[in-house]
Amino acid sequence: MYADDDDLLKAIRSFNNEGIAIKEVYTPFPVHGLDKALGLRKTRISDLAFFYGVYGFTLASVMMWYMMNHDWPQDIGGKPSFTFFDNLPAFVPIMFELVVFCSAHLMSLTFLARNKMYPGAKAQNPDPRTTDDKFLMEIESNDVDRVRDAFINTGAEEVTVKDL
Repeated sequence: MYADDDDLLKAIRSFNNEGIAIKEVYTPFPVHGLDKALGLRKTRISDLAFFYGVYGFTLASVMMWYMMNHDWPQDIGGKPSFTFFDNLPAFVPIMFELVVFCSAHLMSLTFLARNKMYPGAKAQNPDPRTTDDKFLMEIESNDVDRVRDAFINTGAEEVTVKDL
């Protein structure tokens, strides 16, 4: 357990230099540079956002086609009911809104599912103080003395050893 984010980053660099694998880090707020220090890959949720947007565009197109041709067909200004080229300005706001709606909501659900934060999921945070003002580094190792010494040398204010 560390009291400062700068001390945590220094400790992570020290652990990486010593070859000690870090399982997880818990922080009360996002720490700049933590992802690079831990060697995390770039998130792929932005790639999913594109596919969710395509889904929203397709949903909007099918919905407008169904409504304008089968559900409630109307003759508006003598134009055909569903031609993109003749009526495109009328279709753009609906398609845009459904692209944004589907992307935002499905990315949120993907984030919650990926991080196991959905209702009924078991809480993963080992110490509730990390949601207030403390920074926690979790390590699984068989060499307890070496890891404990590494924590003490990097300025950890609390070191707890648990058997698994």
